[in-house]
Amino acid sequence: MKSHSNQCYALSTGEGKSYWFLGTLFEVKAAGKKTNGFFSLIEELNPPGEGPPLHVHHNEDEAFYVLEGKVTFQVGEKTLNGKVGSFIFAPRDIPHTYRVEGEAPAKFLTMMMPSKMEQLFIELGTPALERTLPPATLTTDIEKMYKLAEEYNVEILE
Repeated sequence: MKSHSNQCYALSTGEGKSYWFLGTLFEVKAAGKKTNGFFSLIEELNPPGEGPPLHVHHNEDEAFYVLEGKVTFQVGEKTLNGKVGSFIFAPRDIPHTYRVEGEAPAKFLTMMMPSKMEQLFIELGTPALERTLPPATLTTDIEKMYKLAEEYNVEILE
């Protein structure tokens, strides 16, 4: 791996490129290009009752930090209740998913180590026109999602 970047930067609330993907708003706070591939950091806003399909990352570890709302995480055989201030770690090669609980959206930070997975979200996503959940009429190209998942060494299990 490359050495640490000597270029610092800062992003405030509402700064960072935003994308709509699978009914969610993703705001990229740190991309691999800025961290020399060490990690990526995304702020997510997820609607109630939603979450990704059960899947496995074979190249990245993933960590979550809940900022708002309630989220139930499934990591391997464990069910973990995420509330404000909760940290959840999902190691590579372990199936995982999550679901937003209750009536309100959930906001959390997602970190992937090393970086690269954020590019899947960017490639599959639609640039967000505003920093809100996407319109209900916006859909995800599922065939493209499976193709990109294979390219990024992610298994979708459900």
